[in-house]
Amino acid sequence: MPRAPALQGRASPLHRPAGGPPPRAGEDMRCRHTELFASADEASGAALALAMACDQADPGDHRPWLWVQDKAAIRLSGRPYRPGLPATLRHRLIHVAAARADDALFALEEALRCRDLAFVIGELAGNPAALDFTASRRLSLVAERHGVPLWLVRLGARHDLGSARMRWDVAAAPSPRPRWNADAPGDPRWRAELFRAHVFQPGQWILGHEEQSRELRAFAPDHGGVVPQAGARPLAAVPGYG
Repeated sequence: MPRAPALQGRASPLHRPAGGPPPRAGEDMRCRHTELFASADEASGAALALAMACDQADPGDHRPWLWVQDKAAIRLSGRPYRPGLPATLRHRLIHVAAARADDALFALEEALRCRDLAFVIGELAGNPAALDFTASRRLSLVAERHGVPLWLVRLGARHDLGSARMRWDVAAAPSPRPRWNADAPGDPRWRAELFRAHVFQPGQWILGHEEQSRELRAFAPDHGGVVPQAGARPLAAVPGYG
């Protein structure tokens, strides 16, 4: 598969047409708070949040990371399965099971104040009253102030008011056929729609890992025309992603 030309320099301004390469929610554009809306019937939201966190992580960063779930989210998606996590993350996971959504939000906010954490993932089910715009804004301000990135997965939730700088709709997409064993499971793919962003134009992409480098990349969707040249583009090469 031909590779789309990479943009030069992470600090460069982001110039892209509608449906161009996806932005990277990380340091350069000061995007510390990202929301991913996903169905409660599949694990695509948590999986993509973890993939984005791993893609942006410094390989030399060995700090622990936090995964916070409320009771409803645990009932819908289960607890993290430590042996299934990437080897570099298994021993660093700190899991918090909160009884209520407001307890989970308190844990998230306190975690974002701790610079000894590499990143934070949260899972909340539905649209709890505790997660109003004020609570969302508090998470954004704390994450930006202390530099700890947050990926908040919204399971079975409708779009509501929120201050996250990037908000995605996420669903599972068909996996590519493996090169060497057609009967083996393919690498995961996600159909991701960025429907709200502070400094980026919304768009839709198929996201997944490049087979050799294992970097998170954007691939052309089935209907075509979203990613120029229908090639794989490393998200790390796009200014503003991380």
